[in-house]
Amino acid sequence: MVPSNGSSPVFTRRLWNQSAAAFLAGLSGLSFSGRGLSQQAASTSGNPKARIAITLDLEMSRNFPKREDLHWDFEKGNLNDATKKYAVDAGQRVKARGGRIHYFCVGRVLEQQDVTWLQQIADDGHPIGNHTYDHVNLLAQKPADLQFRFQRSPWLIEGRTTAEIIQENIRITTLALKQRIGIDNRGFRTPGGFNTGLNDREDLQQMLLDLGFKWISSVYPAHANTGPQEQPSEVVYSSIVAAQTKSQPFVYPTGLIEIPMSPISDIGAFRTGQWKLDWFLEAVRRAVVWTIENKAVFDFLAHPSCLGVVDPEFKTMDLICDLVKAAGESAEIVDLDQIAWATTPA
Repeated sequence: MVPSNGSSPVFTRRLWNQSAAAFLAGLSGLSFSGRGLSQQAASTSGNPKARIAITLDLEMSRNFPKREDLHWDFEKGNLNDATKKYAVDAGQRVKARGGRIHYFCVGRVLEQQDVTWLQQIADDGHPIGNHTYDHVNLLAQKPADLQFRFQRSPWLIEGRTTAEIIQENIRITTLALKQRIGIDNRGFRTPGGFNTGLNDREDLQQMLLDLGFKWISSVYPAHANTGPQEQPSEVVYSSIVAAQTKSQPFVYPTGLIEIPMSPISDIGAFRTGQWKLDWFLEAVRRAVVWTIENKAVFDFLAHPSCLGVVDPEFKTMDLICDLVKAAGESAEIVDLDQIAWATTPA
């Protein structure tokens, strides 16, 4: 899951320095609204604990394990052995610390001959959500823009509208999870994070409700980033922390619950910024500390196909678990279902 063509751009350091004060001020006064519709934000003032979620998107990622690897855009669901092993090991590691990971699965994964690793994740008690079958962009304006695969093989979607393709891509992923490993999918995450989620797209909200989803994860707030291989400045770190205010759950006017992703993602750091692991750990540490101090929600977004390459020793997950443990009764590791339940309007 990475920001798609329909999302707001991630700021470069140069552009950020031109308007840092205004951008940070805007974050602090955040409101979700559009075309006369406003979202009901989830209040954090009454939360007894900060809620920290660790989520992993089960898909292959362009530029990993090698920078020149581009073919994964056409094979998002063709997970390699290293990615599958990292996904399983991460779940067991977090479970040993008393938590769960919330996974989101691209449906084409279920076409692979061996899915015992995914069954093991489910059997270990980790929820698995729907990430569409082909990793399609829900905000695409025409069928060819939905996914690279369809640009190469247009006959796969011949004669169908964009809305029809999206709906079927989601529906058959639910079916594949049920028929192949016997589970009901737990929530929906859009491929590509969007700065305002599905705001102004009541049609997509209603589609997802009709498909049986009570909550989704589609918001990825804009934030500052660096140029390639540049160490993050205090301005960049502050931007990432400030963006956590835009990462709090809310309810769309249709009643669909939104659980945003919390910056910075592994793709944003290691593909876009080409960061060192220590820089990423510092960004995650600051974001989680802010979340705990404010009794808020943090939805850590990563991909085993990326994080397994840059963080093979699970330092990021250990850091998150350590921070939650140190917070005592002030924080807990939860899955996104638990966050959704807490966000459900009375």
